[in-house]
Amino acid sequence: MEDGGAVPAGAANLVFAVNGERFQLSTIDPSTTLLQFLRSKTRFKSVKLGCGEGGCGACIVLLSKYDPVSDEVENFTVSSCLTLLCSIDRCSITTSEGLGNTKDGFHTIHQRFVGFHASQCGFCTPGMCMSLFSALTNAEKTQRAEPPPGFSKLTVSEAEKAIVGNLCRCTGYRSIADACKSFAADVDMEDLGFNSFWKKGDSKKVKVTKLPFYNPSNQVSTFPEFLKNEFRSSMLFISRKNSWYNPTSVKELTSMLKSTLAESGARAKLVVSNTGSGYYKEIDHYDKYIDLRCIPDLSMIRRDRTGIEIGAAVTISKAISVLKEENKSEFLSHGEVVFQKIADHMERIASGFIRNSASVGGNLVMAQRNHFPSDIATILLAVGSEVNVITDLKHEKVTLEEFLGRPPLDSTSVLMSVHIPCWEPVRNVTSKTDARLVFETYRAAPRPLGNALPYLNAAFLAEVTPCKTSSGVIIGNIQLALGAYGSKHAIRARKVEEFLVGKLLNAGVLYGAIKLLGATVVPEVGTSNAAYRSSLAVNFLFQFLCPFVDACDEFCDGLLHGCNDAFLLRASETSNNQKQFDHIKNAVLPLSAKQVVELNQNYSPVGEPITKAGSAIQASGEAVYVDDIPSPTNCLHGAFIYSTKPLAWVKRVKLNSKYLQDNVAGVISFRDIPKGGENIGSKTIFGIEPLFADDITRCAGQALAFVVADTQKLADMAAENAWVDYDTGNLEPPILTVEEAVEGSSFIEVPPFLYPAQIGDFSKGMNEADQKILSAEIKLGSQYHFYMETQSALAIPDEDNCMLVYSASQCPEFVHSTIARCLGVPEHNVRVVTRRVGGAFGGKATRSMHVATACALAAHKLGRPVRLYLNRKTDMVMAGGRHPMKVTYSVGFKSNGKITALHLDILINAGIAADVSPAIPHNILNALKKYDWGALSFDIKLCKTNHSSKTAMRAPGELQGSFIAEAVIEHVASMLSMEVDSVRKQNLHTFDSLKLFYKGSEGEPLEYTLPSIWDKLARSSCLAQRIETAQQFNGFSKWRKRGISRVPIIHGVAVRPTPGKVSVLLDGSVVVEVGGIELGQGLWTKVKQMTAFALSSVKCDGTEDLLYKVRVIQSDSLSLIQGGFTAGSTTSESSCEAVRLCCNTLVERLKTLKNKLQEQMGAIKWETLIQQAYLQSVNLSASSYYVPDFTSMQYLNYGAAVSEVEVNLLTGETTILQSDIIYDCGQSLNPAVDLGQIEGAFVQGIGFFMLEEYATNSDGLVVANNTWTYKIPTVDTIPKRFNVEVLSSGNHQKRLLSSKASGEPPLLLAASVHCATRAAIKEARKQLASWKGLDGSHFSTVFQLEVPATMPVVKELCGLDSVECFLKSLLCASRTSDCFTLSCV
Repeated sequence: MEDGGAVPAGAANLVFAVNGERFQLSTIDPSTTLLQFLRSKTRFKSVKLGCGEGGCGACIVLLSKYDPVSDEVENFTVSSCLTLLCSIDRCSITTSEGLGNTKDGFHTIHQRFVGFHASQCGFCTPGMCMSLFSALTNAEKTQRAEPPPGFSKLTVSEAEKAIVGNLCRCTGYRSIADACKSFAADVDMEDLGFNSFWKKGDSKKVKVTKLPFYNPSNQVSTFPEFLKNEFRSSMLFISRKNSWYNPTSVKELTSMLKSTLAESGARAKLVVSNTGSGYYKEIDHYDKYIDLRCIPDLSMIRRDRTGIEIGAAVTISKAISVLKEENKSEFLSHGEVVFQKIADHMERIASGFIRNSASVGGNLVMAQRNHFPSDIATILLAVGSEVNVITDLKHEKVTLEEFLGRPPLDSTSVLMSVHIPCWEPVRNVTSKTDARLVFETYRAAPRPLGNALPYLNAAFLAEVTPCKTSSGVIIGNIQLALGAYGSKHAIRARKVEEFLVGKLLNAGVLYGAIKLLGATVVPEVGTSNAAYRSSLAVNFLFQFLCPFVDACDEFCDGLLHGCNDAFLLRASETSNNQKQFDHIKNAVLPLSAKQVVELNQNYSPVGEPITKAGSAIQASGEAVYVDDIPSPTNCLHGAFIYSTKPLAWVKRVKLNSKYLQDNVAGVISFRDIPKGGENIGSKTIFGIEPLFADDITRCAGQALAFVVADTQKLADMAAENAWVDYDTGNLEPPILTVEEAVEGSSFIEVPPFLYPAQIGDFSKGMNEADQKILSAEIKLGSQYHFYMETQSALAIPDEDNCMLVYSASQCPEFVHSTIARCLGVPEHNVRVVTRRVGGAFGGKATRSMHVATACALAAHKLGRPVRLYLNRKTDMVMAGGRHPMKVTYSVGFKSNGKITALHLDILINAGIAADVSPAIPHNILNALKKYDWGALSFDIKLCKTNHSSKTAMRAPGELQGSFIAEAVIEHVASMLSMEVDSVRKQNLHTFDSLKLFYKGSEGEPLEYTLPSIWDKLARSSCLAQRIETAQQFNGFSKWRKRGISRVPIIHGVAVRPTPGKVSVLLDGSVVVEVGGIELGQGLWTKVKQMTAFALSSVKCDGTEDLLYKVRVIQSDSLSLIQGGFTAGSTTSESSCEAVRLCCNTLVERLKTLKNKLQEQMGAIKWETLIQQAYLQSVNLSASSYYVPDFTSMQYLNYGAAVSEVEVNLLTGETTILQSDIIYDCGQSLNPAVDLGQIEGAFVQGIGFFMLEEYATNSDGLVVANNTWTYKIPTVDTIPKRFNVEVLSSGNHQKRLLSSKASGEPPLLLAASVHCATRAAIKEARKQLASWKGLDGSHFSTVFQLEVPATMPVVKELCGLDSVECFLKSLLCASRTSDCFTLSCV
């Protein structure tokens, strides 16, 4: 501090280690994160920026701290995107490169990730590896028995939970979970999935020997010896110059806070972990950063008979550990049971790498000051916790309830600690009976194991005493806490508590209590799903109290957990009774799976399940993505300023004055486009889209300008703080719905050659129908791609007015052309390079063009390199996403379920520009025609609206079309009261009807494998038995219902022209270029296999090892032109065909020489042949441009899936119990790659159908714009049992080596989960109808289940008032049977 004396001198340098290397810094911006430092100042790039919020796990590192007193090292994962660099003084950081790498050899973790095919795009893989490494490291410190050689002390459950907080969009998680489980001592080797280590039929002993050996004693040293020497000095890093302070006492802290307050306008940030900045984005400047972790009073933990006191700076993970500590007595006390339940709940908060650094106090302060929806506040409130607050050295102890209700803490007050009391029940002296303590916590959230904010959380504590005069119980003290439901903070339901205290609990009392609670828990206006949240409160209280009501069996049947009848048992037995429900509560893990793959070795190495090319360096973090390329000298960074209005004049764009300094180089807009250039940001065959809005912005999310600054952080902050002056004068109202578009005749034209043809006579079909459904509606929303690597580009000005651009793009050719047109230069002046892309799913087709072009324009204007890595929020706002649509259908059908005619009116929200939207009608019909509709007519309109342009997303249009078909089938079955499965089978195509609906792409009769797949799946999934089992389950389970559904798909694809180039170098190694881009789909892997196979036809010694001599290199738009789009699932096969043509040319050139040399030398090696070819000037480079034959360029893909789900009627949570898939890959080019594509696509489909809400505000601006509000599937939301068969069907003469596509079609199969959920809801509605006294047939069967079928959606259909209806039905019955006491005693 400047006033002297208050702060000790401290260490002037920040010292730490990264992967064993020493770093010493004297000048640091205290707001710098560890991620920013690692990526900009070190060579270690495995830490990736996926979200900047601690929500994805891509940036995870291992942080190691040394305790010189105990001489022990503590290791734990942290999110480097939130960890401030100044906070790691004298710590050691380990990244995935530090575990192993190309130079030093790969770690066993890397090797197993490779062998289990657990990496696709690879962007998330290093973070996954670090999560597993941390779990392994800490498991070795336990006192468990030594594991068998090659394994760790880790358990299967711990191995799977290690990656709960890590997101992956590619793999579907199953393969990652298997790689993790392979380290567990208790793993069942038979349960480990398809891998490259062992063969089918190998014994368990053989399998163990083939796994890469894991030796814990040879582990990576996480804390170097040289860093331990730094602890000889007790001086902490304190830098007045850098405004970072480390007070060591409360007195010193209060002095600093006073001093800061005295400085006019000065702001201080109190720091423990900085994890709060992941939620509350900080764009303001702080004058001082005060690290609280070195103050003993804030880090202390005290445990005595009264309870546990936890310092505010104690991490959540440490608090969990302390709460789980058990005493040495034989039985657990009631208090310890309470502590353990609190700890169990805390383990479902955030993710492990956040809990490892986030503090208990920080969480409570966010709840108090910012109204953060805290779980910790709620569960501690329920047990009557107290907090200690200090203001100007004055301590004040207040209840947590009072603390939360106070005005926000001011800048001079500090939360010191929280005291959690030890609860023991009070003995009733009068009745001489012991009260028993019951405590439960509840949480309803999109993800079962955390990493998601709850819709509502609750914790209930009660003392209950057996009634001496009846079989019931009397409620003594009861404390009910609820939070996160849309209130300012967690509350105690005091009126409900008062109502219950002293009463004999019966159905009437319980009904009165939940009615009162429903009136108490009222979310604030504007809270999403308000009625659902109130319903959750009621249902959780019911769940808590119902076990104590007389006729408990009638109440509890089918409940998730909470049967607290252990009040009749000893305290230890109480604990054991509660634990019996733990396996039910955490039933989302462990996972199991089976893969059936038939290998084809006719074209070796094509058809073999070789590991993905580059997967080892992806795991170690050495694989280079665009943002990993080192910045050139004088490089600038860009950020978009986007519109927040749908239609308005843009009068002015102005930066905040504090950013108008040397570190902001400029603001680029449409006015900066050079003479001769165009305002073009993207192009397709359907037209162009402008790079920037001109004087008018036409949608929210449209780019207005491009800020260029010295760092990405500065550019982002300047863009975020920019001020835009809008005016709507003289403009028509924006068009924001498809209905408004129809009213205003605002449409985008669909070229006639793309508009699908009607089939049959609709009027005739309707006349033949026995029944009809008229004008039924379906609405489908959008979906965000959520590639792990956001949009990125680097533009470097070159000589002679040229521009080199590195772009994470699916179509460098179009990026190239767009940049040239924007700059007004010949295309030969532009070069676009793309090596690999960290996931795309269609989102890096047209959208990547805007990013690359903006960088190129700025670089052209400023004459300096410019790069951009979009932050997640901006990426989500500007991405466009999947096409929303409104569907109205009329259908006629026979009484046996055979459909005779279907008409569809489809309104597609295309957004403001065409993009790829004109192809969507064709794609919708492509997948919808999977059933024989008799006659099919439709009217499809592309609505031009003032939304961001919708774009391609994996199976664009096909996903919606396939679902529309299922919705119609479900509706017909409901109307006929028939089993849906029989209606589906009734309407499956014969080959004759297939030819009618898919004219030109149906292939030969033997290629139509769907009927055989349909029947085979029924057998392999034991469908009939499982349907019967589900029916039995539903018969006895009141509060959980199961549904099962089988769904077919037909998905047409088209092979497109693709270039290729193969060159053989002097040493016999081979370099390959293809038009297709490696996005994670294994394109390079298949191309390598095809190259090795095709060149081996030269038939000389050594060609059997050609696979390892082949390298596929990055796409270069000047080296290989006409690359086209990598999209539509067929680019891998077309690239392989292009390469085969090249190889055939090379083989023809080599054969004459080979024959001549063989005559002279006998056997000849590949290397010798190539050397001789060089000497004799044989051209060893061949190019091709594969153009598919028009008669065979289109073909159909077939598959089917059965999914079974279980719905919790109290919360709406849907658990996917099992999914079985059979997918026809023809003769797979690589079964391992195709298996990964099938699983990953299916899980991405689960996201669309069950989880992902891409919400916008009333202006069309995306508001689900971060990992807090947009939830993709995680490892705890995928099927618990996930079985996949890659069907190897017969010969397909017109296909490349009889292969078929796998990238997009399996996505459509995820509709089986949605349909199964509908089946479960149908059972719930039957039950609800009986409780309400309604005719159940129509009520239970005829309803629409929205997409996505989120928890609120499911719960609403199951009945928000289901508990009330149940109790009322019992109470009505009791009037005649006298089963229940109605009076509220």
